[in-house]
Parts: sequence; structure tokens; C-alpha cells
Amino acid sequence: MLNIHFFTFNAFQENTYIISNHKKECWIVDPGMYEQRETNEFISFIEKNQLIPQAVINTHGHLDHIFGVQAVVDKYAIPFGIHEKELPILKRGADTAAMFGLQFKDLPTSNFFIEDGKKMKLGDDEIMVFLTPGHSPGSVSFYNAEGNWVIAGDVLFNGSIGRTDLPGGNFDTLIESIRTHLFTLPDNTIVLSGHGPATTIGDEKKHNPFLK
Repeated sequence: MLNIHFFTFNAFQENTYIISNHKKECWIVDPGMYEQRETNEFISFIEKNQLIPQAVINTHGHLDHIFGVQAVVDKYAIPFGIHEKELPILKRGADTAAMFGLQFKDLPTSNFFIEDGKKMKLGDDEIMVFLTPGHSPGSVSFYNAEGNWVIAGDVLFNGSIGRTDLPGGNFDTLIESIRTHLFTLPDNTIVLSGHGPATTIGDEKKHNPFLK
């Protein structure tokens, strides 16, 4: 059984996740630490719990989800994976940071690509990858059937959806991604989003105004 722990980091209030197994192996998802104190908090949690990072896996490559990638890649000598279609978004990180008056010197480079429809294994446990574009061209969601949760990045929120006015975004594509992939999951599936509180598939089917 996989365990989930999350943090909320940076000015964009981005949710960073740690997925771990009983052997204390873990994946780091969307590390958004911007300030040094956030990085210190994150690393302290890993060390206190004796976790063993295996890789950074990102739902997508927007600025607020990649601030802390290089820090943990360097600290633990682990690879960084993202969907291939996110590379143009990833490469714009420094320019995007400048638009917000932020500095971003350590732009990460992916070491492997996360593939749609493939299972990723952490020890004996696994997650399924869904390509869920619309917020960004290569956005993916990570689904764990045993734990009954999906990490959806900025695709689906509690009562809302990801913005589609950024480069590579498309409203119709986003809605199709949600209906085709996320809304086919069981209604009691917990949705862990890139921002804000968790929700469930069933609640979003009933109450999300963008998906009526």
C-alpha cells in the first residue's frame, strides 16, 4: 500500500506530494519549494522519516511545480521524469519566472519521459499514468487503484478546473481529458490536486460548475 504526504509551497500555494511504500522508498511529485526554508522543511521530513527517494515525477512543467526539482535531484542523485510534450513548457521556466519578478537559476532537465498508459512501479506497488492535456500539452495524472486516489496536477480542482489560457492550454481538450480519464474512475476516488484541498470524482461530477 502506498502512502501519501503533501506540502504546500511557494507564492502560488502549490501542493507537493511524496508517495512512499513500506520499504520507505519514495517518489517526489511536483516539488515546488522556492525559498530555502521550504527546501529545508522538505528535506527534513524525508530524513526524519528515513525515506529513500527514487525519482522526481512531475504532473507537468509549469513554474510553480518545478521550483524545487533541482534541489532534490542534486541532494539525492535521483532522476527527473516528465512527459515529453512538456519539454517546451519546462524550457520556458526562467522566462516565466521573470514575468512574476522571481529568480529561477536552477532550471531542471528531464532524465526520462513519463509515458501515457504505462504503469510505474515503486517496489511492489504501482501507479497508472494517464495523459490528461488541456492545462498544458503533456500534463499527466497518476492513479493508484489500491489506494483509491489520483494525483491530477492542475487538471481538476475542488469545484474548479485548471486554467487554459497559458501557452499550450486548451479548454475543450481539458474537459475531454477529465471526462475521458478522470471521470471514468470510481466515484469515491480521492482527487489530489496541484492546488487547494482534495475532493472526489463523485463530488466533482455532481457539483463542479465547469463539468455540468
